[in-house]
Amino acid sequence: MSASLLRRGLELLEPPGRAKASPGLQRGRAGPRAAGAARRRKRAPEPGRNKATVKGRVVKSAIEEYRKKKPVNHLRENLQYMLKGRLVADKAITEQILAQNRGRKSKDQPPEKTEKKKPEGTVFTEEDFRKFEREYFGIP
Repeated sequence: MSASLLRRGLELLEPPGRAKASPGLQRGRAGPRAAGAARRRKRAPEPGRNKATVKGRVVKSAIEEYRKKKPVNHLRENLQYMLKGRLVADKAITEQILAQNRGRKSKDQPPEKTEKKKPEGTVFTEEDFRKFEREYFGIP
């Protein structure tokens, strides 16, 4: 599932009083000239020091670097977030989310539900069958 579909699904589940999305989650540029402005903002290299030399460089600890880059488990935080709002979505919203995730090809569409025919009960009783047997086969 793509991030945009997931974001749209979460927006549907948001309570109506809350804002659409926090500013940190929203992406996009301020305008058409934002990319050019970002390029212009790059600073020129400082002529004061040459970074290629070893003098004055601090040796980094490999253990500290490992701890920095070690993946963080966000399971507990995510579970708290999911369990925090016990909002049950409407049936229509659930169907809309499922329709967004479904492809357009016929193989992705759910099969049409056909009504099952109930077996019809017999009109005749056992007594009628015995009577027919006696009349047709001549068994007393």
